[in-house]
Amino acid sequence: MLIFAIGMKNLLHISLFILLFILHQGCKKSDKTTQTVAETPIAVKDKGLPTDTLRVVTLYGPISYFDYRGDTLGFEYENVKKFAEEQNLILDVKVKNNVPELIESLNKGEADLAAYPIPFIAEYNSEIIHCGPKEINCQVLVQKTGGEQITDVTQLVGKEVYVEKDSKYQYRIENLNKELGGGIKIKTVANDTIDTEDYLRMVSRGDIDYTVIDSDIAMLHKGDYSNIDTSLHVSLDQAASWAVAPDHKKLAQVVDAWEKKVHDSPMMIAIYKKYFSSDEVDENDKVLKYFIEKNLKGGSPVSPYDDLFRRYAPQAGFDWQLLAAIAYVESRYNPSAQSRFGASGLMQVMPSTGLSHGVEPSALFNPERNVYAASKVIAKLNNSLADKVKDPNERMKFILAGYNAGLGHVYDAMALAGKHGMDPTRWNGSVSVAALMKSRPEYYNDPVVKHGYFRGRETVDFVDKVTRIYNYLKENKR
Repeated sequence: MLIFAIGMKNLLHISLFILLFILHQGCKKSDKTTQTVAETPIAVKDKGLPTDTLRVVTLYGPISYFDYRGDTLGFEYENVKKFAEEQNLILDVKVKNNVPELIESLNKGEADLAAYPIPFIAEYNSEIIHCGPKEINCQVLVQKTGGEQITDVTQLVGKEVYVEKDSKYQYRIENLNKELGGGIKIKTVANDTIDTEDYLRMVSRGDIDYTVIDSDIAMLHKGDYSNIDTSLHVSLDQAASWAVAPDHKKLAQVVDAWEKKVHDSPMMIAIYKKYFSSDEVDENDKVLKYFIEKNLKGGSPVSPYDDLFRRYAPQAGFDWQLLAAIAYVESRYNPSAQSRFGASGLMQVMPSTGLSHGVEPSALFNPERNVYAASKVIAKLNNSLADKVKDPNERMKFILAGYNAGLGHVYDAMALAGKHGMDPTRWNGSVSVAALMKSRPEYYNDPVVKHGYFRGRETVDFVDKVTRIYNYLKENKR
């Protein structure tokens, strides 16, 4: 449960009002103070709420709600947080496992609002009132750009389309195949470590020719894979929105009024771009190419910041080459780099993380302060993992995973690994596998998992890249 004290201002006003009333009964108060106090309970009542706390339920997911390096993020989460702030409400968020659980929470009176896109279908429409941001989604074909493009679903006859086994994508492509009279070669894949993004990656790399995903997931990753096309719809559009229980009509009206007011505002546009304008990723990047082309043994520096890496390596507790490897993977040695989620500078330190080590957000673009903060983070991770992963070489991989994703997700993956008969103290082939599993609902909703959805592929790739660079630099640059 996350509590945001957005309503503290009202409590201070009420306390001040009572004190002034006792000391100066009969004295005239300012209009501003009187209006604030008098309108607070009425405003809450007019929102259809019994208190100044907005109880929200949502689901984990790459768009809705997730933990990123210790910060809570998500498109739906940030929107409902803005709504609560503007309505002067305290926000209380709980995460459920599926849409039926969201609806059940509303109808039992356990929650006021479901901040998740619930589809407009007959099964749900009689149990809830839809309100707030409306999203239109559908399933789309994923194919590479260039060459012979499929522009009509009839052209799928004779083609191989890969989809996850027993998924909604399999059911849709099977129905489409029936509609066309057969001929689509449907290839189903059953693998706990493959998620939707992996299918995008496989198309991008040419491992498979076609797959099917949701249009919102396609939008989320459109900047990650510049050589794929997702313009062909293979299903009808499906509308979805937030929802409240049928007896919360007033709240639905307030949410709708707010959404209408902010729909095209700079605030909403900024939140949208944050989640649907992905960081560019060069899938053809050769991890060691940059370093191999340098004359490292002949004296060439690894980067312009080698002196900083050497200075703070003792504080981190590792060789300076590890700091150099992390900085390359994180920013390509660009001190001005900033991710869409706010990670900043050479080592891509989150502002909240920097503050916890005495570094202001603006100072993270200073290479010296950035490397200082990163070294403190690495030292802290090392200390936290020392008793759990005894082998120092193995522990380094866990530290890298924690640096990239946050220690909570690493602990979750270790717990999953142990539960499924894998070694929780070994990264490759064990905890790395569990990290990939944590992108799937049946695993991130497991009781041993405490931090929910996790984009494990990014972290597994990060550990692999940094480790390869580090080992190369150890051999070639002292």
